[in-house]
Amino acid sequence: MGSNAHWRSANSSHFGHCSGNGIGNLETCSASRSIRTNSHTNPDFALRPPRAMDNGFEPVVNAIVENKRFGGHCMGNRLAESILLLGFVGIGATLYLAFLKAPSVSINAFESPDAQRIFYWHVPAAWAAFIAFGILFVGSGLWFFNRSALGWRMHVAGAEAGLATGLMTIWSGMVWGSAEWGVPWDWTDVRLNTFGLLTFLALFLVLGRQAQPDGVETRDTFSTFGLFGFVLVPVTYVATRLWQIRHPGPVVGGGESGSLNGEMAVILFIGAISFTIFIIGHVLMSMRITSLEQRLESLQEAMDKV
Repeated sequence: MGSNAHWRSANSSHFGHCSGNGIGNLETCSASRSIRTNSHTNPDFALRPPRAMDNGFEPVVNAIVENKRFGGHCMGNRLAESILLLGFVGIGATLYLAFLKAPSVSINAFESPDAQRIFYWHVPAAWAAFIAFGILFVGSGLWFFNRSALGWRMHVAGAEAGLATGLMTIWSGMVWGSAEWGVPWDWTDVRLNTFGLLTFLALFLVLGRQAQPDGVETRDTFSTFGLFGFVLVPVTYVATRLWQIRHPGPVVGGGESGSLNGEMAVILFIGAISFTIFIIGHVLMSMRITSLEQRLESLQEAMDKV
C-alpha cells in the first residue's frame, strides 16, 4: 500500500500534465514516468506502476513501448509531404510546357493534332503506374512469403498509388481517344484492356482491404491477387509491339515510330521525372498512414483489455 502511495505521489503532477497532451505525446509522457520510476531500486519497475496496478495498465504500456514513438513520424511526414509537393509542382510544370511550349505536330500525323499534347501527361502517368504496380508486386511477395509488416505496407501503398496513376492514365487516354478516334475506348485494343484490368485490380485491392477486417487470411488473399495480377504489366508493355491494333506504338525508342524531336523529348522527360517523384511521395505517405493505423489499432486492442 505504501508503494502505491509513493508512486502516485511521485507522478500525480506528471499525469496531470500528460492528460492534455493527446496521443501524439503519449510515449513521451510514458518515458518521463520511466525516468521517475527508475529511481526505485527495482529495475523492473520502469515504465509501469506497481504490481497492484499491472492488470490494468501493463498491456497499454507494453503496446506503447513496442510501438516506439508517435512523435518520430513528424519528420517522416514532412519528408513525404515535401516529395509529394515537389511531384505536384513538376506535374504542373509539365502541363504548362505541354500545352503552351511544346511544338505542334504535323496535321497529317493525327486526326486531331492538338490532342497529342495530352500525351505529355498520359505517358508519364502510365510510367508511374508501372512503378506502383511493381511496388505492389514486391510488397505482396514480402508479405506472402516472409510475413513482413513492411511488405504489407508496400502492398497497400502500391495498390493505392497504382489506382491513382491508373485512373490518371485512363482518363487522359479517353480524352485523347475521344478527340482522335471519336470514341473514348476501343474494346478490341489489347493494351487498353490489359491496362484497364490492372487499374481494376488496384481498385479491388483498395476497396477490398477497407471492406474486410484486417487479418492474416485477408492479407494472404489480397497479396495473392497482387502477385498474379502483376503478369498484366509486361503484357501491357509489349501489347503494341505484338498486337498493333489502334493504340499508338512506343513514343520513345522502337525505331521511326518512336522518334521524338529534342524539345518534345525534354518535356516528356520532365513529365516522367515529375511523376516518378510524385509516386515516391505518394507511396511514402501511404506507408506512413498505414503504419499509424496499425499502431493505433494495437493501442486500441490493448486499451480494450483494461
